[in-house]
Amino acid sequence: MTNHQIEKEMGGASLVDEEGKAEPKEGLLQQHCGWFARNLLLALTILDALMLVSFPGDILMRMLKMLILPLIISSLITGLAGLDARSSGRMGTRAMVYYMSTTIIAAVLGVILVLGIHPGNPKLRSIQASAGPNNQEVSSLDAFLDLIRNLFPENLVQACFQQVQTVVKKVSVPVSNQSEPVSVNRKKLEFKWGMNVLGLIGFFITFGICMGKMGERGKIMSEFFNILNEIIMKMVSMIMWYSPLGIASLICGKIAAIGDLEAVAQQLGMYMVTVIVGLIIHGGIILPIIFFSVTRKNPFNFYSGIFQAWITALGTASSAGTLPVTFRCLEENLKIDKRVTRFVLPIGATINMDGTALYEAVAAIFIAQMNGIELDGGQIATVRSVSV
Repeated sequence: MTNHQIEKEMGGASLVDEEGKAEPKEGLLQQHCGWFARNLLLALTILDALMLVSFPGDILMRMLKMLILPLIISSLITGLAGLDARSSGRMGTRAMVYYMSTTIIAAVLGVILVLGIHPGNPKLRSIQASAGPNNQEVSSLDAFLDLIRNLFPENLVQACFQQVQTVVKKVSVPVSNQSEPVSVNRKKLEFKWGMNVLGLIGFFITFGICMGKMGERGKIMSEFFNILNEIIMKMVSMIMWYSPLGIASLICGKIAAIGDLEAVAQQLGMYMVTVIVGLIIHGGIILPIIFFSVTRKNPFNFYSGIFQAWITALGTASSAGTLPVTFRCLEENLKIDKRVTRFVLPIGATINMDGTALYEAVAAIFIAQMNGIELDGGQIATVRSVSV
């Protein structure tokens, strides 16, 4: 029987090898399965490499976080020691006005965009549990009081790695008429892991001002912190040589961590678009206008000087973690007075959260839209104030 006849008999479902013998498709499938089985070790090795793709970025984050505490201490003390009370008070007032103004603008912008774009879809209620707050019993007043508590830490050493937070816990309360106790929700204070940057800033601002008022007697201490600051900045310069690899690793790791990009885009696509548009408008239009109106200089020349800090912030997603890089960009690239950067930057990295205010305002109204809840003007104003 000829090869053509064999193929005809098999209904075209066979292959012809070099010796003229028919080879069924099932045999080809078995060959592929065998190849995968033989190369299983190689496949597992590649998978393991993908899991380790963010490891260099993790090392970068650890190095940057390691420098946060000594950098905040040395920068605040040396910056304030070189200023008199009037200069530091004037600079602090202007900084606080700027921080509050831009944060309010960001929250208002987020509200306007979420109401205009209307990203919430009632059909996507499956993400309500993950997008909503974990503890709805804690009010905005509790959060504000926690802010004040953290500003005055009871233990300075503890403030280096813990901060206080109001939480709601179920407590068993005995009832006289019942044999079994009743569980009720009670608010209590707990310490959570994380550096209390606000408390450290408050203490070292006071320390620096008091040291500056001592005059000649405080010079020895001032020189010590000046040298400490120079050492830390040299360490930051060394880390910057490693940062391109670390930042690329962080970004790749975050992209690889998205399991199903299509499902995420379907559920949160318009929400992400709304937030990204808001950030572009705020960072690309509003802030440059404020910068130009105050300084009469090209804001995009300023942006080019802090580009490395931008990229680091994109990879680390941490204002405090980016702080060492921001210091270096402002002082070395843009030649800004160190007395200004050392006072303004640590406080700004802690309380000037424009992006957070914007996306929280968008998230709250987005969840309401997703559940078909119509918010009136008072409720929208409440969302805006809470986001700030």
